[in-house]
Amino acid sequence: MVTKETLTLAALIFVARVCDVSLGTFRHAMVIRGKRLLSFWIAFFEMLIWVFAVSKVLSDLSAPITAFAYALGFATGTFVGITLEGKLKIGDQAVKVFSSIGDEVAAQLRTDGFRVTTFNGQGRDGEVILLFVQVRRRDAQKVLKLARTVDPNCYLVIEDIRWRENALT
Repeated sequence: MVTKETLTLAALIFVARVCDVSLGTFRHAMVIRGKRLLSFWIAFFEMLIWVFAVSKVLSDLSAPITAFAYALGFATGTFVGITLEGKLKIGDQAVKVFSSIGDEVAAQLRTDGFRVTTFNGQGRDGEVILLFVQVRRRDAQKVLKLARTVDPNCYLVIEDIRWRENALT
């Protein structure tokens, strides 16, 4: 029989796991972006919560509902962490636009306030212009829409940019 206390403990474990795994997912994204100090503090709180959650599960292995809550919290936390990181859109991205009418696309992007660097190149179907636009992640979709408005056939690539001091060391 499952008691009220066991259900409360299972709910607490679930919430703790959602929190610590969400923090872990977010921390991983910050590590990739080179945010060392933020990653440090996220890791500290992530592990503090994890130690609490795992100790509660291991303190009484006779209640399988706590193990179930632990696993469900892990899965939910992964989903929540990815969702939060996607909504916060922290960091910068490089949007690369390949277009046969790149000068026109560049002019439109510059009119809308984006800094654009262009390179001439040779593609499969002839000459192309590569536009390189560095933007905050939250502005990347705007660049895509503007580029597609001018040239619906342009080819787009988006890459995350990682800033790091002393990149060569």
